[in-house]
Amino acid sequence: MWARALPPRALAKWLSSLSDEEAQALLYDWSFQAREAQLPPDGDWFVWMLRSGRGFGKTRTGAEWVISRAKSEQFQRIALVGQTKADVRDTMVEVGDSSIMRISPPWFRPVYEPSKRRLTWPNGCIGIIYSGDEPDQLRGPQHDTAWCDELAKFRYAEETWSNLTLGLRVGPKPQICITTTPRPIPLLRRLMKSPTTRDVQRPTDDNIQNLSPVYIREVIDPMRGTRLGRQEIEAQLLEDTPGALWTLQTLDALRVKAAPDLARVVVAVDPEATSGERSAETGIIVGGIGTDGHGYILDDDSVRGRPLEWASTAVKAYHAHKADRLVAETNQGGEMVEQTVHTVDSTVAYRGVHASRGKQARAEPVAALYEQGRVHHVGTFPELEDQLCTWVPGGKSPDRLDALVWAMTDLMFKPVVGSVPNPFYDS
Repeated sequence: MWARALPPRALAKWLSSLSDEEAQALLYDWSFQAREAQLPPDGDWFVWMLRSGRGFGKTRTGAEWVISRAKSEQFQRIALVGQTKADVRDTMVEVGDSSIMRISPPWFRPVYEPSKRRLTWPNGCIGIIYSGDEPDQLRGPQHDTAWCDELAKFRYAEETWSNLTLGLRVGPKPQICITTTPRPIPLLRRLMKSPTTRDVQRPTDDNIQNLSPVYIREVIDPMRGTRLGRQEIEAQLLEDTPGALWTLQTLDALRVKAAPDLARVVVAVDPEATSGERSAETGIIVGGIGTDGHGYILDDDSVRGRPLEWASTAVKAYHAHKADRLVAETNQGGEMVEQTVHTVDSTVAYRGVHASRGKQARAEPVAALYEQGRVHHVGTFPELEDQLCTWVPGGKSPDRLDALVWAMTDLMFKPVVGSVPNPFYDS
């Protein structure tokens, strides 16, 4: 918009000359407020991928693009796709400050019907909610527009993307906007190389003046200069960490859509002794061993919270997956861990494990199972896999990784009666 190019004084004078109606219209004029990287790229493209650092404003960008498509009246069916239905509802549609309902102008605010997973704009345009953990919902419906938020974290990214694009077959110019923090998954790599993708990479610092000083001091600044900061702040697509025991290539090669019949299922917990915003999460990983003798990672329910909160989450996972046992490390919590679990549900079959050897000694045999092709992830677990592929022996091992090691150790290294004691834990 031409007014943005005015010098500060001239801009202030022009703004003060606007009527109340003109000022309100300007308040909802995204072309006036947006930075250049937040506006749709020029040219003929099918995918606009905005991979940016945290706090850049990518959610606002995606929501404004959807609203502009709905306003144009050329587009009638919009797919809103997030990591889970809750993510779509809370971040993209209703709750967040940058959500569609929050930023829509009063005269063009859609009606939101949660039970129907649907938004309806005044001109009849419809938006439908979908989630990356239920890709079959996208099999069949037709759309002319799609917004995918945090595509790199979808549990079934490939299947979701395939079903979505197959249904993007109506309207004058079907297009997809992806807003995501990058992860080196094969789908993102392919999209970045596609001639019909406009790949826009922008750092958190583009929007630093609008972020809380506390957030900058406590979250952003400590990550600067680190590998995590390159991904989360600078939005770089990182390759494997030298020296890490796992690689994303290995995980992708062994990934499956569903587990076979399972002989046993365990929920493994790596408890965090403290709670608070800066505390680590409690790792809660669900694993199973198939009748084929292979291990399967079924779920990642890790959570940050007080002991009763993580215990409730672990017990819920125990029942949801019909687990045989809940395994928890007791190095930090001792008997408190078992007491907390049994306070939530006294019927849970519990086993406390005590780490008597170093983390590297416990993790290496489990990593070797992956190298042998004997452990598979059922879908994608972004946070867990980031930890696996970035942890280098000698460093402080993270919560989800520790819980996974306990799960696979219990399932695949458990000694039989009369055998040599298991060297990876004593309990």
